[in-house]
Amino acid sequence: MNILLAMIPAFLWGTTYAVTQYTLADWPPLLLGAIRALPAGLILLAVKPSLPKKADWKILCGLGAINIAAFFSMIFVMSLTLPSAISSVGMVSVPVFAMLYHWLVNKQRPGLVQALCGAALIVLAWLLFDPSSLNLNPLGLAAILAAITCIVIGSSITKSLGDRMHWWTVLTWQLIIGGVILTFASTVHGVIAPAKYIAALNNLSMTNLSGILWVVLLNTALGYSLYVWLLQRMSVVDFTFGGIANPIAGILTGLVLLGETFTPLQYSLMVGMIVMPLLPQIIVTTLRSRAMPAKCEVN
Repeated sequence: MNILLAMIPAFLWGTTYAVTQYTLADWPPLLLGAIRALPAGLILLAVKPSLPKKADWKILCGLGAINIAAFFSMIFVMSLTLPSAISSVGMVSVPVFAMLYHWLVNKQRPGLVQALCGAALIVLAWLLFDPSSLNLNPLGLAAILAAITCIVIGSSITKSLGDRMHWWTVLTWQLIIGGVILTFASTVHGVIAPAKYIAALNNLSMTNLSGILWVVLLNTALGYSLYVWLLQRMSVVDFTFGGIANPIAGILTGLVLLGETFTPLQYSLMVGMIVMPLLPQIIVTTLRSRAMPAKCEVN
């Protein structure tokens, strides 16, 4: 049941790239980030009002800057510069970066299986993103790396807040703070380079509004509520398996909304990248299930 619940936010987030290209293709990433974050945070505040303690504002400001302002900006840069399938599949590299981060920062050395699967994922990514076989925007690729970094650092901080702050307060205020940061940044950018902002607002259509509603209500208000709630209540194993819905959503919505197609080899590399982060958990779960009957027999 937990895995199915984890698939809901993962699937919703996987649709972000194609939905953005299909409905909001010419909108500035900073403006899209502000529109996605601040209204969702205010909606959650209205649903269940909360106010952080004085000592918690500093860490919430950091979370808002990393988890929301920086991450949302990178997500929309990816959405507007890369194919949907590539963006979503590229994001499955998060476990590798998380493994390296915890190794370097927390001195948690990865197991042999994790290390081998991480190395295999890097090789598959190298082959998939090869410029000779796939023409990708360097800005979009840089945004993937930046977004992954935001996830690894932000998730570690969020996880550590489980006993210190209620998950709803964490969610609501990081969205509001990140949304305020993005609103300020987009306002400054709009003053410096107003053309895209003026064009977006002057040509506002029902298609644009449907995309905004999807991103604000489903991807953010619903998706992030489930994410933070589940992060405090489920195992890493369940959450990892649930995350498979993200790249699947990216591939499917890219195909349906944007007509994205790839070669059989490229699809095979994508499947390999999706499977590699799951493989260590599959092996561990299999070994534990085999060990259980043996223990029972001994007892």
